[in-house]
Amino acid sequence: MLTKKKFDALILDIDGTIWNTTGIVAIAWNRAVDMSGFDAPKVNAQTLQNEFGKTMDVIAKDLWPNLERSKRDILMSYCCSEEQIALKENTLDICYPGVVETIKELSASENIYVVSNCQSGYIELTLEKTGLTDYVKDFECFGRTGKGKAENLQLLVSRNRIQHPVYVGDTQGDADACLQAGIPFVWASYGFGKAEQYYDTIENFPAIKTLFEE
Repeated sequence: MLTKKKFDALILDIDGTIWNTTGIVAIAWNRAVDMSGFDAPKVNAQTLQNEFGKTMDVIAKDLWPNLERSKRDILMSYCCSEEQIALKENTLDICYPGVVETIKELSASENIYVVSNCQSGYIELTLEKTGLTDYVKDFECFGRTGKGKAENLQLLVSRNRIQHPVYVGDTQGDADACLQAGIPFVWASYGFGKAEQYYDTIENFPAIKTLFEE
């Protein structure tokens, strides 16, 4: 492992890192499938765990390859709408243990950001539902820019004049994006996916604090 250095920014992934929405989202997306009237297969939480972390257009193609692009786009828009409604109405604690407390504690001395491949509005909803809006300085996502995670990481880093960022995510896709963006990647091994190359790994969210110890 490389010698740890002082980072000046913590950039977080959402799904599989901050919380697990897949059970709630599966129900919402299946409702969207019914609404669409398209001949599209239903999903379940495990299916979504395998897909989350990819951009929305790629997820739609993976889940419904037999639908033409225009129908996939329509169905995904339905899915996003139903997902937003379901998450707004959710009263269960779906965060991983220690997430909210750790982010609040770290924010007193560190700059915290979010970059995700999600749709527009999802990050705002996540922060609202977790009570973390005031603790995250900036964010970026695929839904807003149409760009992948590597480019969005670079956009956020440039915009905030960050010198030494670190990104925490749970998939090899996150690792690949960080490699492309030139940002150290920390693998959240408790999340949805696997990663083969990483600067460091954490087995639980509060362990993030060790990255900022002198």
